[in-house]
Amino acid sequence: MSNYESDGPSDNEWDDRGELAWNEFDWEKYLREQDDVIHRYLAFYEKLKQHPDRIDEVAHLMGWDEESWSSDPMDTAGREGNSADAEAEAASDIGDCSAEPYTLHKNPIFIATKAIYLTLKRSWERIAGDAGKVPQPLALVLHASIYKGEEQAMLAIQALDFGDYAMAISLFKRALRELNQSLAHLSTPAIGNLRAVSHFREDALPRIFDLREIWLRVMNECREELERPAEDDDEE
Repeated sequence: MSNYESDGPSDNEWDDRGELAWNEFDWEKYLREQDDVIHRYLAFYEKLKQHPDRIDEVAHLMGWDEESWSSDPMDTAGREGNSADAEAEAASDIGDCSAEPYTLHKNPIFIATKAIYLTLKRSWERIAGDAGKVPQPLALVLHASIYKGEEQAMLAIQALDFGDYAMAISLFKRALRELNQSLAHLSTPAIGNLRAVSHFREDALPRIFDLREIWLRVMNECREELERPAEDDDEE
């Protein structure tokens, strides 16, 4: 990283990143570290997939407390590194940890959603290309539903980070509709005669319901934020 004196406009959106300018190498290293965070979440999740409270147990292992699921992005920034010594050491290689920027990649909702969707996509893609295991119309429609659901969820989490709670709720609703579509595709009577699809369904259902639970929690907190009196009203 290189130091620089900012001579750009005072309202530059990057001004709040401090005195450190990151080059492409710095950002690539940062993004790889955030990829590692997703895979660490995934490792915990797979280990605890039979646990009835796996969502909260994995969050605990990631170093997130209950407030990490808050709709306030400032409550979530950087908390996933609290219990990960290895990640802290890696972050120190590119400068002071306190100077590391907050991005969407650090949001626990983003991490959990990306990790769980990754398992769904990998599992489906492993069998969907074989016409002998999966009818191709089903392969395409379920593949599309999985990706559409993730896309809507990512947009919702972005709205959440911007503090637009109403939009986040609307986008999470769209993501939930795609989850319901995926469930509908996996619930047709013909699925029972397809061994590979039946095995996928058995493994996928808990993951789909975990996504649903995570999003519903966040939507509930968004509604609480929207119903909270504004500070100006309190002062009056």
